[in-house]
Amino acid sequence: MTYFPDYLKNYPNMNTSSPLHISLNTLHSGFRAHRHDFLEFSYVVDGSGSESINEVLHPMKPGTFTFVLPYQVHQIYTDPGSRLVLYNCMFSMDLLMESSPNERLLGLIDAVGAPPFAQLEGEDRERIGSLIEGMYSEYMSNEPWRQTMLQIRLKELLIRFDRHRRLLTANSQSEARIQSDRRAYGRHSSVWPIIHYIHQHYQDDLTLGDLAARFNMSLSRISEVIKETTGQNFLYFLHDLRIRHACSLLVSTEMSVSEIALEVGYGSYNTFSRVFRETKGVVPKEYRKRK
Repeated sequence: MTYFPDYLKNYPNMNTSSPLHISLNTLHSGFRAHRHDFLEFSYVVDGSGSESINEVLHPMKPGTFTFVLPYQVHQIYTDPGSRLVLYNCMFSMDLLMESSPNERLLGLIDAVGAPPFAQLEGEDRERIGSLIEGMYSEYMSNEPWRQTMLQIRLKELLIRFDRHRRLLTANSQSEARIQSDRRAYGRHSSVWPIIHYIHQHYQDDLTLGDLAARFNMSLSRISEVIKETTGQNFLYFLHDLRIRHACSLLVSTEMSVSEIALEVGYGSYNTFSRVFRETKGVVPKEYRKRK
């Protein structure tokens, strides 16, 4: 039987106009293997341990910044007799889609095979640490323009991290090591264009047949790779993305339920209402009322 690690689907503030959550956590015994369809970064401030991403292990100690891509299986281990104190930030890919067409930060995700972590020292460590502390303080406040400030800090952090790892790669003396790391971290990279396409087009009338034709694969094979990556079959995965978007719109806008059904990709209100009730346990109007 194929083993699927935990598939985490939720985090605080996920179904809002600014889907981002940052917290400061202490891990005494690591964190179990899991994956999710949102993005996550972590930054270690104290303690020691290690992290496995797609079965590749790297150390974690003060100054370690890690950027985990969607569907990468990752697990954290705390060293015996130690603990790990680290910031964790979970956020939606939507927050990286607002830049100019020439510099969309989704390029950070497309860089499959790039090292997912960096060990920061000196001025780089001080700068990144200060940015994350400021971001956490902003998140815990209720100041005007809070959401905008959080998104600005998030983007600066990711850009600085990406610049740092590019510089380290460029200065590396071992081309063989670079290629080895890229193969390891990008082991499942061939499926990412498919998953990325679904994320971009789930609001359209998308079928498995469309995907198979676009990516020149058989129906059975493309269905298999989607299940291997997400732990869900295509239809459930598609519904999951649509219903998540619908929840956000129900909470953060005044759009009618019928408008939302069309916006997220359902041509029929009845189908949308049925799938929403099966997923959330209540009909859309009741969900909006409760939230």
